[in-house]
Amino acid sequence: MVDLIKMTYGSKGGPRSNALGMREMQARVYEARAAQFILLKAPPAAGKSRALMFVALDKLENQGVKKAIVAVPETSIGGSFKSTDLTSFGFHRDWVVNERWNLCLSGEEGKAKAQKVKTFEDFMGSEDEVIVCTHATFRFAFEEIVAKRGIEAFDDCLIAIDEFHHVAASDDNRLGEILRRLLNREKAHVMAMTGSYFRGDSVPVLRPEDEARFRSITYSYYEQIEGYEHLKSLGISYAFYRGRYISAIKDVLDTDLKTIIHIPHRGSAEAFGEKHDEVGKIYDAIGEHIGHDPETGFDLVRREDGRVLKIADLVDDGPERDGVKAALQAEIQGEDGKRDDAADRAKVDLIVALGMAKEGFDWVWCEHALTIGYRNSLTEIVQIVGRATRDAPGKFHAQFTNLVAEPGVETTVVADAVNDMLKAISGALLMEQVLAPNFRFYRREDGDIREPVHVDKEGRVNIGIGGLLEPPTPRARAIVEDDMQDLVAKACQAMDRRVVADDVAPEVATQLVLTEIVEKSYENLTAEETEAIRQDLAARMNLIGMAKRHEDNPGFNDQAEAFNGKNEEDGDGPNHSLLNMVKRFINVRELDIDLIDSINPFREGFDVASRAFDAPLLKNIQSAMVAQRIQMSEDEALVLWPRIKRFTKQEGRAPNPHSEDPLEKRLAEAHAYVRAKKAERLRAAAV
Repeated sequence: MVDLIKMTYGSKGGPRSNALGMREMQARVYEARAAQFILLKAPPAAGKSRALMFVALDKLENQGVKKAIVAVPETSIGGSFKSTDLTSFGFHRDWVVNERWNLCLSGEEGKAKAQKVKTFEDFMGSEDEVIVCTHATFRFAFEEIVAKRGIEAFDDCLIAIDEFHHVAASDDNRLGEILRRLLNREKAHVMAMTGSYFRGDSVPVLRPEDEARFRSITYSYYEQIEGYEHLKSLGISYAFYRGRYISAIKDVLDTDLKTIIHIPHRGSAEAFGEKHDEVGKIYDAIGEHIGHDPETGFDLVRREDGRVLKIADLVDDGPERDGVKAALQAEIQGEDGKRDDAADRAKVDLIVALGMAKEGFDWVWCEHALTIGYRNSLTEIVQIVGRATRDAPGKFHAQFTNLVAEPGVETTVVADAVNDMLKAISGALLMEQVLAPNFRFYRREDGDIREPVHVDKEGRVNIGIGGLLEPPTPRARAIVEDDMQDLVAKACQAMDRRVVADDVAPEVATQLVLTEIVEKSYENLTAEETEAIRQDLAARMNLIGMAKRHEDNPGFNDQAEAFNGKNEEDGDGPNHSLLNMVKRFINVRELDIDLIDSINPFREGFDVASRAFDAPLLKNIQSAMVAQRIQMSEDEALVLWPRIKRFTKQEGRAPNPHSEDPLEKRLAEAHAYVRAKKAERLRAAAV
């Protein structure tokens, strides 16, 4: 098993609440409560549902809002918005949802569409203030009510959309179209919440002109985990199997850890039979299936050592699944009415799922998320990892493992298998970015007296970079401040042979590929705007890797000895958290844009994954990449030209096209391409 990423976090002493019972993120959102349109980007378990409650109650009491409509993707997520005691923690009012209007708790999945719409219509005519339903119910009810009463029926309503990445700016996305109608009318209030603000495809969540109407609040994964009391580290790993994945289950599944197993999508290359059969094979790998728990519906599997594991099967979509889901959602409480940690943790040991237990699924005890098979959607990977990143007593480390097919000789199409492997690695790269602090880069000049790394009141980590081109226009500045997570996701999705092969120069990745991503994402950018955005994107993608490499350098700790990692938040001892690692790195090394552009952010993940392969397999992978060789383009040749000139000056000769070094051969191809183009222009001029 290969750990591509392992991040260690410091501690602020556990979550802290203010006098109103709000945690840091919730207080930040509450400060923006007067905004008509609010967009909250925060990770799982950050408290988005309660942040909505605080804002909604203020709007209902003080801002003329008559109704609060909460829409979630599926019924299992609706439990997060049930009636909640807020007054005991300092707020002036509780969040109350009449059970009749909490459609997610009253079995919405079993109701016909007409029944759900009728219930929604009844709510709109009632004196009650809050309803919770699914996205689908809201869409159907909106259309029905607008047809009868007009869109003005939703005036003075707060529409809260959870898991907002289900919205898309395309014309065929119904939720997105409804949202645009509400925004254009400007009579309703909207609060959008998401833990992964990118859809995983090429369609943006919001059109730029629509997003500009929102007051955006971002609370990073880093801020969330840095403030945890118990969870201190997170690992992202990959394991490879040959043949069928079931042969490797014992190697990657530690049944002493609370684990969610996601089996492969149906129809994928990794799926080898009926989904129920695959679940049975997993049980066989664990031990002996001895029956079911009559109260919860959980499967009981006895290990070789005699311990009986309780396993929730969410793959089986029969009538028993509702009981299993209900048992999972029911929190075991003690006599004092609070969660009994020991009993609640012991309730279930493993969960096996297919399409469920991803976004919005709350099992705080999950220590290991084991996903079998490649996932083309980076959003799905982020959501699955989020199942393990909740804080809980006794939980010090969380792990995500992707068990994927080894690109070996028995694979039907080796090139496809290599591309799949690169997609898997791209998921780890994206998670590294998602888990990093919210960086803000500025141009650092000679004599600059500012701290090279400092944290502002918005929680952003400001870092000075020499030679950085700062955004020259308000549009470019808005992209850098609001859209970088989406651009990072697009960059990770672009990971292929073009950015990781042995003959790829770092500048091809940091300059050519990232420039293409920016240009395709935005129309009519000037060259200066494009370059400023590209530089910011390159800095984001390289900074953590650069800091980690220096941390692992045997001489680095000697260089950084003067900087002991202490600051006001760290307490008395040295802190080896992610932010302090970055601080130590920058303390001993001036950071400039040329250094950033000289490092390929994609290559490191591939190199780490390659350590798991034996020599014949690695040669097989490299051969597959050679077979996918990309022809030289003018853009790549221009990017490589400064490197060619440096090579010629240092070596006293031009790059050799027959060199054993793949990169030198590529430079020779670029050199020949430039000379050929120059000769063409001379011939054309002579005619």
